Amino acid sequence: MADITQLLVRAREGEPHCLSDVFAALYPELLRMARGRMHGSSATLTPTVLVHEAYLRLTGGNTLSLNDRRHFFACAARAMRSIMVDAARRRNALKRGGPQREITLTERLAPSTDADVEVLSLDQALEHMRVRRPRQVEIVELHYFAGFGFAEIGELLECSERTAKREWERARAFLHARLSAES
Repeated sequence: MADITQLLVRAREGEPHCLSDVFAALYPELLRMARGRMHGSSATLTPTVLVHEAYLRLTGGNTLSLNDRRHFFACAARAMRSIMVDAARRRNALKRGGPQREITLTERLAPSTDADVEVLSLDQALEHMRVRRPRQVEIVELHYFAGFGFAEIGELLECSERTAKREWERARAFLHARLSAES
C-alpha cells in the first residue's frame, strides 16, 4: 500500500485530488468497515451514507494532513464515530419533543433508539478514556466503529494481534465498568 502513502503525501503537498484518489482506492474497504458497524442500527444512516459523510468530513474545511494508511483509517474511524454520534443525537432530540412525530408507512417497526443511547453513552465514555488511554480509544474506534479485526488493527497500529486484543480487552473492561456505573 505504498501508493496510498504516496498519494497522501501528494495531497499534503498541495494536490487535493490525490485524497479523492485515496478514497476511491480504499472505498471497498471503507464500505466494509461501515457495513460491519452499521448492521441495521439506523434507518436513515446506511453504510454508503456513512462512508460518503466521512469523505465529506475528511475533505471539507481544513486541509487534512494524513501521513500514511494507518493515519487515514484512524481519521476515517473517528469521522464515522462522530457521524454516528451526531445522528443519534439528532434522533434523540426529535424523540424528546421535536415538532413533528415520525410516521412510518411500512409494516416494519421503527428502528430502536436503544442503539442511539448506546452510541451516545459510549462516546462520552471514550472521551473520558482518551485522557489516559488514547491508544485504547483508537483500538475501540477501529474495532467497534470501523469494524476492523485485531490482525488488521495490529497491522495499522504496528503492534501484534495479541497486543491489540489485550488492549481491546482492557478498554472493554474500562468501558463496561463506566457504562454500568452510569445505568
